[in-house]
Amino acid sequence: MFTYKNIVAVTDRKLCVRPFPEQIRRICERQPAALVLREKDLAPEEYRELAEQVMEICRKYQVKCILHHFPETARSLGAGRIHLPLRKLLELGKEEKAGFDGIGTSVHSPEQTRQALEAGAAWLFAGHIYDSQCKPGIPPRGLDFLRKICVLADPVPVYAIGGIRRDEEQLREVLSCGAAGACMMSEMMRL
Repeated sequence: MFTYKNIVAVTDRKLCVRPFPEQIRRICERQPAALVLREKDLAPEEYRELAEQVMEICRKYQVKCILHHFPETARSLGAGRIHLPLRKLLELGKEEKAGFDGIGTSVHSPEQTRQALEAGAAWLFAGHIYDSQCKPGIPPRGLDFLRKICVLADPVPVYAIGGIRRDEEQLREVLSCGAAGACMMSEMMRL
């Protein structure tokens, strides 16, 4: 049976096979390491409404909820963690970072990794590692890339993203590179 303890679930409500709150419950029942609410296409007020629902479900199942893209909304909801695009992380001032237990970002190169670490990133998503439906036609960066990012980022945890499946062998490959775990979107939205 596949274990989710090293998996960060990343949402995309457009991929859901059932109502979104029900899908979030199904994910949280599996006890992933965390859940990132990545619905960045929403307006801030729509995102806030959805975040309130998702945070409540995550609390019920004791799953870490990481908000995404909207620092003001996350701060006003008392969310301790947020995942931001690197550009947004680099724009945040010291005062804007205050109040968060951790801010993570996604990286796609060693240079971006250095920038993220200098900006105080508490975790990194590195990718895309495998062929991904989200990045059609773009070759994956692969396991060697993941190894390099893990070494460069140490001791900051790195999570592989892109093309991750519910596959024990694939998860072992990722972990053997030094990653703390992996992010999964498509398969989590179709559980």
